[in-house]
Amino acid sequence: MSWLDSYQFADAWVLWLLLLIPILAVLFFWKKEYWSLSFKSTYKSAGNVKLDSKNYIKPTQNILRLLALSSIIIALARPQISKDNPTIVEQYKEGIDIVMALDVSGSMLAQDFTPDRLEASKVLAMDFVAQRHNDRIGLVVFEGEAYTQCPLTSDQKIVTELISEIKRGIVQEGTAIGMGLATAVNRLRESEAKSKIIILMTDGVNTHGKIHPLAAAEIAKEFGIRVYTIGIGTNGKAKTPVAINPLNGKYIYDYVDVEIDETTLQKISKDTGGKYFRATDNEKLKEIYQEIDQLEKAKFKSIEYEVDLPERSMPLIVFALFLIGLEIIMKTIFKSLS
Repeated sequence: MSWLDSYQFADAWVLWLLLLIPILAVLFFWKKEYWSLSFKSTYKSAGNVKLDSKNYIKPTQNILRLLALSSIIIALARPQISKDNPTIVEQYKEGIDIVMALDVSGSMLAQDFTPDRLEASKVLAMDFVAQRHNDRIGLVVFEGEAYTQCPLTSDQKIVTELISEIKRGIVQEGTAIGMGLATAVNRLRESEAKSKIIILMTDGVNTHGKIHPLAAAEIAKEFGIRVYTIGIGTNGKAKTPVAINPLNGKYIYDYVDVEIDETTLQKISKDTGGKYFRATDNEKLKEIYQEIDQLEKAKFKSIEYEVDLPERSMPLIVFALFLIGLEIIMKTIFKSLS
């Protein structure tokens, strides 16, 4: 490491003023009379050169002025020794364990979201995960049954990849909200994190599974897990798949009433200390994720030791004053010679 590497400037932008130095040098020395120092001489005899001493004084004064100005500019940039007293930061983090439980039943293909509820939920869930740098996140999906898509992990890339691969139709049809919530609770049951939450997303009513959603909520409460519930679906009717065309295997859509068991979802969140949200479109779902992101932040305790970096402006100022004083002395001598 060179000695320059140990310095930094608090106001480095001031150094741009050094560009004035070569401009001033040209103005000072490009005049014809200053070239006399190099070219003007009086030859009194062969091999003998006599040069007037006054020709030295004016250019030397200008050099001193430029050096003094350069020193002042560098001093104004506030040079500091950067390696003497670095800032020490100690951080203590309390991470959050999060399990996302996503309904992937057939009604999640309804097109009141763009392109549909399931794809919109996946995209925004991935965006949410990307913001949670300090947490462990797991993923549970459910239809008529529930299964773990991803156990708790701090690897955001793995979680987002597994969210993107979520597909419906892997297990039996239906909406097992209670099973989905119970499976998510099971993933957090042995977590030692001080903050544990579940984000449960569904667009329907519990129709399958051996565990009632409210029973699963009681288990979550016992383990100190907060549940944020999100009801997904527009108000009124939504274009929803109702059958499969036997000729091409594609879904046949019709407008169907949106039925979400908001009463149960509200009670789940209330009993566990969470919050219920209703997402009626992509933008509203995005806002919900942003609100949950703000509500559930990892706690940090930081201790910082700030020490002012020692500045080295004073030697430059003293040097500039010395040069100015020297220039004044030379000016006095010049007048006496005139």
